[in-house]
Amino acid sequence: MGTTIDESTTPTQLLLPTTTATTKPPPKDKYHLSYLIHFTLGAGYLLPWNAFITAVDYFSYLYPSYSVDRVFSVAYMLTGLLSLLVIIFYPKKSGAHFRINLGLGMFVVCLVVVPGLELVGLGEESGFGVTVAAVCLAGVADALVQGSLIGSAGELPDRYMQAVVAGTAASGVLVSFLRIFTKAVYPQDAHGLRNSAILYFIVGIVLMVVCLVFHNVAHRLPVMKYYNDLKVQAINDGKQEKGSLSGPIWKLMGEIKWYGAGIVIIYVVTLSIFPGFITEDVHSTVLRDWYPILLITSYNVFDLVGKSFTSIYLFENANASIIACFVRLLFYPLYLGCLHGPLFFRTEIPVVLLTCLLGLTNGYFTSVLFILAPKTVQVQHAETTATLMVLFLILGLASGSIVSWFWVI
Repeated sequence: MGTTIDESTTPTQLLLPTTTATTKPPPKDKYHLSYLIHFTLGAGYLLPWNAFITAVDYFSYLYPSYSVDRVFSVAYMLTGLLSLLVIIFYPKKSGAHFRINLGLGMFVVCLVVVPGLELVGLGEESGFGVTVAAVCLAGVADALVQGSLIGSAGELPDRYMQAVVAGTAASGVLVSFLRIFTKAVYPQDAHGLRNSAILYFIVGIVLMVVCLVFHNVAHRLPVMKYYNDLKVQAINDGKQEKGSLSGPIWKLMGEIKWYGAGIVIIYVVTLSIFPGFITEDVHSTVLRDWYPILLITSYNVFDLVGKSFTSIYLFENANASIIACFVRLLFYPLYLGCLHGPLFFRTEIPVVLLTCLLGLTNGYFTSVLFILAPKTVQVQHAETTATLMVLFLILGLASGSIVSWFWVI
């Protein structure tokens, strides 16, 4: 069974008793501005991560003694996971609005580090250490922004969750094409590589500042004020559960455990292959250092297609969707065939096709599970449930980044 996503899906309205305030229809999202802002913020919080991994040719040139992609993955995912745990169990220490602003500001700092290092000119070991520290800081910022943004979207109509999730895929596409453009406009030598990377990260900094502005505009929009008022009234009416958070959190974890398991297995499979395997283990004598960039772009484009398709058709059979997540384990033998199989499998075409399919299935089933999971609990717990899904997501990302070191030697 499937459905389309529209503005009428408003689970937050069920938070409150029937009153004049709650029976009023939500205001129109004029020009789809709120949707576009959520889409942009979804793209924004993954932009720094995508920026670091897409510039693999640049970092591999600077730090040839290190396995750049795999180190970046572990550093980013583990710091993000630990930070999100703190946010989940101590959410009242700061508001979501503040956390998102803080995280976006930290993202700007992370991106400034790369062109800053070009000016300072540190050696390989010191430069790599500072770069990894910036990646770790980006992981903390990701937890702040992603946990708060997706948690808030869990209380809104489905279209806003779909917008955020699709935005994450758009981030990958954006930085991939940005990297291709900046690489193409400069000479294909060491000087050109450095200049293209500096331009690439400067554009990323500008885009993050745009996200910072958009976030501070969003809560002023009438449609967002409407849903925020519902939340405030729910709290005032005592509909939110009070007391210790640990009890509700573990109860919610039990209710969405299979959705979480699906997300974990999606990203264990994806991160153990992307980006490490496709940037370090497969090679092309024709495309040379363009090959990993084009493979990353192929993955990101189809990830966007998958996450956007849920706005047209949402597959609502949760059990089948979760099973499909486990079926993706078949990518392991298929990619191994690209290394050790028949000669045709070891050419560029099968690798590109598999990478496109990896992105498509990753995007679609991620979006499906993130939209469906908050519907399985009482609506007043939708925000916490969505944040817990982010925890499962980062757990899958962290596990996948570790598995990437071992599944292919």
